[in-house]
Amino acid sequence: MSKRKACIAILLALASEEVDDKNKKRRLWMKEWYKKRCELSHQCLLNELLVSSPEDYRNYLRMDHDTFMNLLTMVSPIIEKKTTQLRDAITASQRLLCTLRFLSTGDSFEDLKFACCISPQSLGNIVIETCDAIVSSLKDVIKIPESEEEWMSVSEEFDRKWDFPHCLGAIDGKHVKITKPYNSGSYYYNYKGTFSVVLMAIVNAKCQFLMVHIGTNGRVSDEGVYGNTRFSQDLTEDKLHQALYQEQLILFLCFNRDDAFPLLENIMKPYSHVNLTKEQQIYNYRVSRARNVVERTFGMLSSRFRILHSTINLSPTKVSKIILACCYLHNYMSGDGEQYVESISRRRLIPFEPTVQQSSLSAKDVRNKYCQYFNGPGWMP
Repeated sequence: MSKRKACIAILLALASEEVDDKNKKRRLWMKEWYKKRCELSHQCLLNELLVSSPEDYRNYLRMDHDTFMNLLTMVSPIIEKKTTQLRDAITASQRLLCTLRFLSTGDSFEDLKFACCISPQSLGNIVIETCDAIVSSLKDVIKIPESEEEWMSVSEEFDRKWDFPHCLGAIDGKHVKITKPYNSGSYYYNYKGTFSVVLMAIVNAKCQFLMVHIGTNGRVSDEGVYGNTRFSQDLTEDKLHQALYQEQLILFLCFNRDDAFPLLENIMKPYSHVNLTKEQQIYNYRVSRARNVVERTFGMLSSRFRILHSTINLSPTKVSKIILACCYLHNYMSGDGEQYVESISRRRLIPFEPTVQQSSLSAKDVRNKYCQYFNGPGWMP
């Protein structure tokens, strides 16, 4: 009986300790140097850079002051918080600054707290909330063309900049490295030997995104990722705008060199690199040259937002929100990207005649027609 009473006493003592721990007050509500945010944070540095060195200001935030203020005006109604009697709220400007700095450097929240004077726990919430607000505010900067005029504009840009007629987009995938999610096994493990989520994108000739699909686990092949996109399904089921077919344009989507994607009547890719003729080599060069626009776009995106170069230590859902925000910001700042896009045309090419009765031609017939054009009227030095 004495042993039973002793056990009961021990259990009661443990239960009372747990209650005391729950009721224990925090020793500090906020660190003292967090309270001096206005004096110690990077806001003071940015005020100085705006006056003395605008180029460094732009390098710090990846955008100039006017662009930043326009973006702040759009996202403020979503991310702004109210000040309470207990403490002052973190302003919308500070929230946006922290998020842009996180995206542009890839620093951890623990490192970023010293520049922002905000706790890592708060930064984790602020960054994701602001990324959602950016996507919501810039929802119209990424969209698939919906009219004949818009599709023709994309096609003319590819012809002018990259000398590839009737090209309506370049597609490719990019693996963004993440820390292995808990209890995920090899679900996110990719062929490169890392854990990742996939960014699948279609871009135009000006290195702007027309469509992005984010979040598929890295284990899935590029073809599998593309096949699960709504764009692929609409293309297969002929649900895209009728202008594509009324004008008999050839939809050209540039794919990986590993031939991971299918050759279809409206999707071109290079010839297999075995026993190529000179004409086929020229065709492959022109295809690769046009396809390079999507590689340039990914390069520009990663250079602006270094978070995409690091291994992101967040859940796949949060990583997808971060990547999506980077893509929308890239298009929002696309005017700054013209310096990265160069056309190395030597002369204007003879117009390429549209394919007649395209639906009756096989995919190889369409590719051979392009090959003949590039070695005939569309030849260039």
